[in-house]
Amino acid sequence: MAHALLIEQPSLEGFCPVADAVDQLARNAGADARGAIYTKREVVLFMLDLAGYEQDRPLHRLRLLEPAFGGGEFLLAAVRRLLSAAQSFAPQADLADCIRAVELHKSTFEATRAKLAALLCEHGFGPSEQTRLLSAWLVSGDFLLHPMPGRFDFVVGNPPYVRQELIPAALLLQYRKLYATLYDRADLYVPFIERSLSLLVDGGQLAFICADRWTKNKYGGPLRAMISEGFHLRAYVDMVDTPAFDSAVIAYPAITLIERAKSGATLVAERPDIDGKKLFWLAKAMRSGKPNLPQGISLVEQAGSGSEPWVLSATAKRTLLRRLEARFPTLEQAGCKVGIGVATGADRAFIGPMNELDVEPSRKLPLATTKDIACGWVNWTGLGVVNPFEDDGKLADLSVYPKLRAHLERHREAIVGRHVAQKAPASWYRTIDRITPSLAARPKLLIPDIKGSAHVVFEDGQLYPHHNLYFVVSELWDLRALQAVLLSCVARQFVVAYSTTMRGGFLRFQAQYLRRIRLPLWSEVPQAMRTRLAQAAAQRDLVECDRAACELYGLVPAEAELLARD
Repeated sequence: MAHALLIEQPSLEGFCPVADAVDQLARNAGADARGAIYTKREVVLFMLDLAGYEQDRPLHRLRLLEPAFGGGEFLLAAVRRLLSAAQSFAPQADLADCIRAVELHKSTFEATRAKLAALLCEHGFGPSEQTRLLSAWLVSGDFLLHPMPGRFDFVVGNPPYVRQELIPAALLLQYRKLYATLYDRADLYVPFIERSLSLLVDGGQLAFICADRWTKNKYGGPLRAMISEGFHLRAYVDMVDTPAFDSAVIAYPAITLIERAKSGATLVAERPDIDGKKLFWLAKAMRSGKPNLPQGISLVEQAGSGSEPWVLSATAKRTLLRRLEARFPTLEQAGCKVGIGVATGADRAFIGPMNELDVEPSRKLPLATTKDIACGWVNWTGLGVVNPFEDDGKLADLSVYPKLRAHLERHREAIVGRHVAQKAPASWYRTIDRITPSLAARPKLLIPDIKGSAHVVFEDGQLYPHHNLYFVVSELWDLRALQAVLLSCVARQFVVAYSTTMRGGFLRFQAQYLRRIRLPLWSEVPQAMRTRLAQAAAQRDLVECDRAACELYGLVPAEAELLARD
């Protein structure tokens, strides 16, 4: 794969809309638009230790980059270590080339510059030397666009977590031209990682803390492929349920230590205590390159291959997962289909109480929402969705349906304001997703997106799913038996391995993860097992779902115990 950032970046000359967007973010952007989330000091020190940026080394000979220094947590800690190391190894060394740190936001830049000046003053640097060093060390600009001569031995930090929709269009377009990893719905930290990796010397270390979604999601595929091709994921620290930041975050972070070196095994630690002494010894143990069970450090021989999602679970579970993947087909290969319910783009216009939707009977369908299945079975609350599509998939002719036309006209302002309507004005009244009425009449399994454990509900063919629900249908598998499998600890292990974890320990039961589940062919399931699975699901007996599924997959008791519920 070719990566554009292996060459020096262009200036902004000739890109006025881009320059304007950068200037707007630099001067006026709030914390959310900048992705400003600050890391706790204990975690900062741990990451510097993990990367090997330690004061007992000749740091005056090495270069460190901080791509988005914000309030200065990483920068100030790194400079303290640099000054201490220089005092020990080379008191007269010129430190001007040892640090490069970038920050886009102007007022944040100035505030941190003042902190750094005060630190230098404490260490005996006069005003002129402070100015010289700060001018060399600090860069006011956009890391993704600013020229960055030379390469670095270390890149450390907490890259900004910014969704694409918050990035000005002209700037986003320029980023896409420069960064191969800004793919699909990737957040801004992804190209930050790409460029940072491209700036490492051979053997250089990158230590970042950021959301872990890219390690598993579709949009992280190009970045994972880049790392697989030219880098070594040396260490991975899962920070689920760990207060690593000064403020709460929705998506859980992970710390990755990536080296520009030949790919190899990865040391994995999970949920460390945010305690300075414990983190110091954890970093020391992980720097050894060896697993350490008392410290909670395991070894994963191969985190992933190419663009495939990384699987960094405990070795025994990972081994079992790989064996099941080698033996059984995927859910869809076994004759099941996974889909998602309808997104309208204007729910207030398209969704309402079924008996109050004043449209022709053929133009509305009863709707299943997450609330309807919250108790574990269907308890319909009476909502319906307006259907602007004919059975053949074409948009309905409004002249044929006067009630539908009147309803849509009453809500025209909300409907035409959607992106899908502006993109195709002639089809202004279509829902984002096409509605296929036959799906409502088809028995299906309904699965909410975010849950702590599998929540799989059988729906007998009365309702159309809303977009917060995924559905599974099959012409081959009995859906009650399939429900038992999907409720089991075996199926959950596939989701755990590939899903990102959300705040509170919740998993994402999205289509991309459900499709990772392996499933025996229905023709190979004995009749007695078919009956057993179906009965366990109908009775919502989760213990029996686990037992039956473990037997179905041929697991020995020790393997079944390994997957037992927490």
